[in-house]
Amino acid sequence: MGDTRTVLLVEDEPNIIEAVRFILTRGGFHVATHSDGADAAEAVRVRRPDLVILDVMLPNRSGFDILEDLRGGDDPAAVPILMLTARGQTREREMALRLGATQFMTKPFSNAEMLEAVRALCAAPQGDAP
Repeated sequence: MGDTRTVLLVEDEPNIIEAVRFILTRGGFHVATHSDGADAAEAVRVRRPDLVILDVMLPNRSGFDILEDLRGGDDPAAVPILMLTARGQTREREMALRLGATQFMTKPFSNAEMLEAVRALCAAPQGDAP
């Protein structure tokens, strides 16, 4: 990969942060992290990543609220968003997709599953992600 893609991981669990950072860095991605829901949408706007991995349960604000903010902004489809949650109920998946998530993944996930999803989302033309 000639240009390094940047992934912004919005997650508050240190073990998940380290696991995802390790998987993606080894896969050739630059990984930035943010762990507070209160200003996560602003962090996305400032950093302008190629992909956002957004946890549903964050301190101070839910991932769903952040997703809604990001998709309601000036350029709603500008960045693919992979929602990550420990609870994979159909209701949560449907809500994430309805609010504009590009893809939904439940924890625990395999290293290969994470890397494959990130590669696909970063490679897909905007508005045409899996």
